Amino acid sequence: MSRPILTAEQMRAAEQAAIDAGTRVEDLMERAGAALAEAAYRFAGPLPALVVVGPGNNGGDGYVAARHLAERGVKARIAALAEPTSDAAKWARSGWSGEVEQLGDGTAPEPLLIDALFGTGLKRGLEEAVVKQLLRLCDAAMVNLACDLPSGVQTDTGAQLGAVPGADLTVTFGTLKPAHLLHPAMHKCGRVVLADIGIVAETEWREIGPPQLPPLDSGGYKYTRGMVHCVGGAMVGAIALGATAAYRAGAGYVRIGADAYVPNVPAAVVQGQKGRLDDKHIGALLVGPGLGKEGAPLLEEALSAGRPLVLDGDVFALLGDPKRLHGLDAILTPHEGEFKELFGKIEGSKPERALEAARRAQSVVVYKGPDTVVASPDGRLGFAPPAPAWLATAGTGDVLAGITAAMRARGLSQFEAACAAVWVHGRAAEIAGPHMIADDLAAAIPHALASIE
Repeated sequence: MSRPILTAEQMRAAEQAAIDAGTRVEDLMERAGAALAEAAYRFAGPLPALVVVGPGNNGGDGYVAARHLAERGVKARIAALAEPTSDAAKWARSGWSGEVEQLGDGTAPEPLLIDALFGTGLKRGLEEAVVKQLLRLCDAAMVNLACDLPSGVQTDTGAQLGAVPGADLTVTFGTLKPAHLLHPAMHKCGRVVLADIGIVAETEWREIGPPQLPPLDSGGYKYTRGMVHCVGGAMVGAIALGATAAYRAGAGYVRIGADAYVPNVPAAVVQGQKGRLDDKHIGALLVGPGLGKEGAPLLEEALSAGRPLVLDGDVFALLGDPKRLHGLDAILTPHEGEFKELFGKIEGSKPERALEAARRAQSVVVYKGPDTVVASPDGRLGFAPPAPAWLATAGTGDVLAGITAAMRARGLSQFEAACAAVWVHGRAAEIAGPHMIADDLAAAIPHALASIE
């Protein structure tokens, strides 16, 4: 795991805790504005800058950033939506010795546009006239930066509250916010830089980073590396992808139990052993890819085997009540449709829905999508880094399930195994490139693992 994530309310509480501990709000604003200016200078160089500021503390950060840029010799202008309303923003405004223009039709663009209108805590969309000006100035700029979040984004859900200009770089402070890693807002943030301003974050929500995998035992053998048993069904291609991915992800032994011969798998995959699901050597049972609607008896056998489970695909139509997983060691990997099929309609943001599902199933849930999140019943939540759009092709979910089974079989806990698999899956997609198919994704797994070292 890597960078922490706080909701808008949690961030306000963390800032207040820092203030209560003796840090002035003006000091936090000074640090944030200085960090914004530093990031802008490193990213865009000495390009002339236009900083558009709102009336709140986000605008205050913008005033400070403009001052720091000007002190470095950068031509900096400020266009304000309104006069500052918070005491800290008024303080920041008093430190700016240049002119403050009124944001409007007469505001001329600059090559660098810094959006410091509204950040964390926005609850409604911007007025149409403001959106018009912001879009105009962004379109005319060579480089667009956002302070904390692009204006018009809802912090906790990632929703766009209207038209939102895309940023090339977003500089946020203290911690990431959910919107930085949730669809569709994450696609408007560009590269996200996290600046340390002295905020202490205590949170169970974090961005998923490169995993720490267990070292190989110099005295180990195939079973100690981890054994994955894949329960085969009607669609042999899906289980072939899952089994191949499990091997590529480091499992020491992979076998497929299916009625039919499964082609296109590594030669070391053992086939023809449909039963034996209670084998003590099994580190993870992979059930679901290609199982088929007639696979209910196989699912029942797997649920009663007493081995760690990775459940995907058709399982979610066959399982029925998620409470059936209570007391079992299970990781679920549903996409949106499968999630609703098993859990029905759950209200709230995607992170909240994922956590509620994990609590209902008492299992780790990998809620897949362009903004995959991994939820644990104990409240931990992992947000996947932005994944390549070309993962939206048939079979990539089977590959993810196979990687997850390998990570679990190798000895990682349920939550750690799921997070590791999500990271490796995304990294392998980056390596495989935009014209990949699922077979290419599986082949890229060793290269993704090598990039961790």
